[in-house]
Amino acid sequence: MYRFASLGKISPLFRGFSTITYNSKHINQLNLQNVRCMGGLQSGWKPERQVAIEQKITLDDIQVPEGSWQESYQKINSKNNMMLIASLGFFGATIFAMLKTGALYLHREPDIKSIEINVETDPEKIEAAAKIAAMDWSTVPDIPPHVPYLLIGAGTASFGAFRAIKSLDPTAKVLVIGGEDNIPYMRPPLSKELWFSDDKAAVENLKFKQWNGKERSLFFEPNSFYTEPKKLPYQENGGVAVVTGKRVVKLDAVQRKVYLDDRTEITYDKCLIATGGRPRSLPIIEKASDEVKNKVILFRTIDDFKRLDKATQKAQSVAIIGGGFLGSELACALGKRASTNRMKVYQVFPESGNMGHVLPEYLSNWTTKKIESEGVEVLTSSKLTSIEAKGRKIVLGLDTGKELSVDQVVVAVGLEPNVELAETSGLELDDVRGGFRVNAELEARSNLWVAGDAACFYDIKLGRRRVEHHDHAVVSGRLAGENMTGAAKPYWHQSMFWSDLGPNVGYEAIGIVDSSLPTVGVFAKATPQDTPKAVVEATGEGIRSETEQEAVPSPPSQVTPSSPKEGEDYGKGVIFYVKDNVVVGIVLWNVFNKMPIARKVIRDGAENEDLYEVAKLFNIHESS
Repeated sequence: MYRFASLGKISPLFRGFSTITYNSKHINQLNLQNVRCMGGLQSGWKPERQVAIEQKITLDDIQVPEGSWQESYQKINSKNNMMLIASLGFFGATIFAMLKTGALYLHREPDIKSIEINVETDPEKIEAAAKIAAMDWSTVPDIPPHVPYLLIGAGTASFGAFRAIKSLDPTAKVLVIGGEDNIPYMRPPLSKELWFSDDKAAVENLKFKQWNGKERSLFFEPNSFYTEPKKLPYQENGGVAVVTGKRVVKLDAVQRKVYLDDRTEITYDKCLIATGGRPRSLPIIEKASDEVKNKVILFRTIDDFKRLDKATQKAQSVAIIGGGFLGSELACALGKRASTNRMKVYQVFPESGNMGHVLPEYLSNWTTKKIESEGVEVLTSSKLTSIEAKGRKIVLGLDTGKELSVDQVVVAVGLEPNVELAETSGLELDDVRGGFRVNAELEARSNLWVAGDAACFYDIKLGRRRVEHHDHAVVSGRLAGENMTGAAKPYWHQSMFWSDLGPNVGYEAIGIVDSSLPTVGVFAKATPQDTPKAVVEATGEGIRSETEQEAVPSPPSQVTPSSPKEGEDYGKGVIFYVKDNVVVGIVLWNVFNKMPIARKVIRDGAENEDLYEVAKLFNIHESS
């Protein structure tokens, strides 16, 4: 056994300092006096103390730098300056290269003189500007005869489409044709926030306060954003124009031409059908007298909202037919109004609980009790069998034998896709789900796409579907717009939908949520932060499909989840919908900003036996 010794050397540093470094050498290179053998003492052996004294380093051994400290400082300073100059040169060369290649663009506002010089030196621009300035606009058709991009329908899907088109083709010229007399607007607030605003003037101007109190317009863009249709072909930088109050009655996909209800003809390069849907009625109402129909509202549009708002300001009673998303939201909204004007509110539907086609039975029943607590008389398992006018009242007969005498009736029993173009234009419809049948890229024919409520599309994860929700209209419209510019992308981003029963209870959902499927629910106690109002206050955004960017991943919860128990208050939770032992849908009950996680769970195909572990990803116990 040997003990190695280390020989020390002095290594000088700049500015007169030094340090000691050690290099280990092979035992054969060491002086034998530094070696101790186990078998006895080597001749010439010295004690360790004596060896240490002889090898002790003193100040005399430290090397002294040459020259004065001023000279050393100047050398170091010069070296640093050279490195700085070299770095600046490299940085400048990089910026120059990026500007030349277009990787970096510096925008500046040119002064008026420079604009005048540029125009004067460009003959083509001079000629074009002169023609436009001298043009007699009264001789120009109100609707251009040809457009590069034509969007049929002025709803949310068209909004998503033209925003995508303009982002990918900044000089694009887009013409939107809508049957309503309004520019594109969002529909969700019509049954939610607009009813909870105390500012009547704002409501009349179609402005609403989000749950956080921030005011917002119902319209996606102001009127000033849009170009006058007749001027669209002459806009050098393109633009978006909207023709209101017109309908497309026929489309020739081969000739790329559409015909309007006033016989106007428009040719196009690319076209999107985004005709949306119309509220479904009931056969018994369709056969009723005009006197009855005048007091029945099929709720869908701005005009429907204005009409119901005016009617319920003086009405003593109102009946809502339908227990789905829209009917339940309107029930809560009118229940809130009833608390101030003592109006009686009824809700009638054949299911055993609110949103019975979507929520599992226990949660559907809990929702019904919640709506009843808002002052609404909910009549479950009841079908309308008769409707007639008696004096100024409308009398509703139910299959339970009960009669309701009301001043106003609202019907919210679903949506029928607007597919009249299929018959006149030779387009394919889906016999099972309804809507125009399209592929995964949302294309129905060459240069013809369909998006929104009217599209029956192929979902590469969940199969063929048709979806009637705001976020789907945005997502599918955006995808169609991208594909119209040549993206050729399939539909893969699962859209979500949400519903608020006032500012304190809401849910978000994704995928196939059907109460006929097996479900697994995991719940926790809610806190004041687990409400629609709280999430809007935190994100500043009332359209919750737009708050996904606020979602922040968090580590999985270490708390073991539990299934719901009878009588439990379902404060917040996650409900998994299972088909063939795989999760195909998820409802987040009073759980917000977790939609990216839900989307990933569906994409990854989580299996049934793992769901209690999967539930931990949503951290529903994190603030309990």
